[in-house]
Amino acid sequence: MGVASCLPSVRNLFSRGNTTSAIVAPPAVSGSHVVKIDGYSRTKGLGNGVFIKSETFEVGGHGWCLYYYPDGETSDSADYISIFLGLHHSNANEVRAEFKFSLLDQDSQPVPSHSRRSSQIHIFSHKETWGFNLIERKVLEKSLCLRDDVFRIWCEVTVMKEIFTEPIPPPLVVPPSNMHRHLGQLLLAGEATDVTFEVGAETFPAHRCILAARSSVFKAELLGPMKENIASHVQIDDMDVNVFKVLLHFIYTDSLPELDEDDTVAMCQHLLVAADRYNLERLKLICEEKLCNNICKRTAATTLTLAEQHGCDALKKECFKFLTSPGNLKAVMASDGYQHLRSSCPSVIEELLAKLAP
Repeated sequence: MGVASCLPSVRNLFSRGNTTSAIVAPPAVSGSHVVKIDGYSRTKGLGNGVFIKSETFEVGGHGWCLYYYPDGETSDSADYISIFLGLHHSNANEVRAEFKFSLLDQDSQPVPSHSRRSSQIHIFSHKETWGFNLIERKVLEKSLCLRDDVFRIWCEVTVMKEIFTEPIPPPLVVPPSNMHRHLGQLLLAGEATDVTFEVGAETFPAHRCILAARSSVFKAELLGPMKENIASHVQIDDMDVNVFKVLLHFIYTDSLPELDEDDTVAMCQHLLVAADRYNLERLKLICEEKLCNNICKRTAATTLTLAEQHGCDALKKECFKFLTSPGNLKAVMASDGYQHLRSSCPSVIEELLAKLAP
């Protein structure tokens, strides 16, 4: 009897409810981390072979950290800045990985002339680190990468994953929810609306039930005892048209539309006020996160004012962190936003000065 006749047909295999599994050789997993050297001049002189360890970051299920040697890792590299990668914590005794270091310019882009990549896959253990002499100190100090005594190093880690087995699930796949798209289309079409908002010269038809479901403030105004005082037409005089339009979009879709990059900060500042007013906590946190990532000398004072007035503790902390960095406070104090901060939130100025005090 031939071998083929001894095997069940494919149809019979699946008709009997057999399970299936796979042996998987997964692709490598990559991740990156940026370490900011804030106060570079004060790190020099620690001594050859002395390092400062970064915070731990995770790539491929393993904890990593960077070792920054401001005076070089060995006597041969005493004039260089050395940077090494080490395994901080892992369930595995050894981890196979590649890595790359790059000095970042002021636009947070890698500088090709000061980038180093491992030439092979290295085996990391808890006792062994790998790295390079990244840049000569005198070269760094003359470069545009160092500004206000600050520079950044980018590290990319690529972890080789272990081969594993896994069951293959049934072929039926339930698609993700698309309710937000349907609600967004309902808003755009203006169908079955029962309340209209007038903002500036524009009107916005909407649905009471959706607004009430998303905002406790709208619920009280449109469905609660206050509804007797509100007709089907609502006038809003203290909000910009574009801000209200984005607010409605979020209420219906739980997401922000694509924002103009140049207007993102200003829009998020206005949206944060609107989100606090209508008790939209998730929108408030989204705006707070975006503002945390866009603090600069031009916006810091205004953003700090909003953080204080609307109870955004994380945003306030990031503003303080920015203002206590060398050179930033003096530039911010010259802005119009700072004068408004002084007049509207004098206690914040006192708190800031207390942090700056020796």
